[in-house]
Amino acid sequence: METKIWVVDNIEDKSQFYPQISQAAELLRANEIVAFPTETVYGLGANATDTAAVEKIFMAKGRPSDNPLIVHIAQLQQLEEIATDIPAFAYKLMERFWPGPLTLVLKTKGKISEKVTAGLPTVAVRMPNHPVALALIQECRLPIAAPSANLSGRPSPTTAKHVYDDLNGRIAGIVDGGETGVGVESTVLDCTEEIPVILRPGGVTKEEIEQVIGKVRIDAALEDKTATPKSPGMKYTHYAPKSPVIIIEGSRTFLQHLVDEQRKNGMKVGILTTEENKDFYQADVVLPCGRREDLHTVAAHLYQVLRHFDETDVELIYSESFPVEGIGSAIMNRLKKAAGYQVIREK
Repeated sequence: METKIWVVDNIEDKSQFYPQISQAAELLRANEIVAFPTETVYGLGANATDTAAVEKIFMAKGRPSDNPLIVHIAQLQQLEEIATDIPAFAYKLMERFWPGPLTLVLKTKGKISEKVTAGLPTVAVRMPNHPVALALIQECRLPIAAPSANLSGRPSPTTAKHVYDDLNGRIAGIVDGGETGVGVESTVLDCTEEIPVILRPGGVTKEEIEQVIGKVRIDAALEDKTATPKSPGMKYTHYAPKSPVIIIEGSRTFLQHLVDEQRKNGMKVGILTTEENKDFYQADVVLPCGRREDLHTVAAHLYQVLRHFDETDVELIYSESFPVEGIGSAIMNRLKKAAGYQVIREK
């Protein structure tokens, strides 16, 4: 399959006609799959109402079939066509955070393919805050199911090149809208319970949500890897580069000591760190991932740095750890998944 690429990296006025958007939308209406940018990562889109179209996503990514997909919409009317029994607090969250990186899990009306919902009675929906994504969804006039546009298990894509590297020849097209902004996926919030539950931390923090609707809970599986996650997809390893990742909870000196021991044994070691600490370390490859004083910059560059390690010859990657407040919760969630929960703590 030839993967077409359309460059639309300067869209501001959504009312303006963009032939690239129209061509991509035509493929989506024809039940092909197309990658497109959102404010978080690139998504791999398909007509959410057509099972055959959605199956192409799972085939292209190598994604497990019990892993539900998020449906992307551009207008509130689309939500009310696919979800039911929407609680009042969900509308408050939409007013505050939509369009934006917040996915709401609601009861489904049954109009979305069961391949999207993995046979569950719920559907996960969000409205992306990206002009290209919104223009594409509006143009094709369909709810679009879209997981991240990468091979299953790999770091999520934050540029069109990342998508191309993983999926060239597997998908119909890529809409290149430039580099994404938030860098980690949306927060997923289960709104079907009296007290909402965060199933996946992401671009909207727990603290921000609670400012709008009060107390929310965190799925136990996010803090206890032995617990059964409420969201089936959270049980899988994600975001991993080719070399193993180990998270270090401790001082810079402790991390450097671990690196030195591995290098004495002939191992080529990489370090994932921050701008503040990059000059402290001695290793085969040292890659800064944003600034520790602004964790949003770490989130924005995390996947890009994990993919960058694949372009080096390192055999092991040590990563600094980060505070779990605010966006740090999403960063550590992704890092732990990438590391297969391998953590070394300084005693």
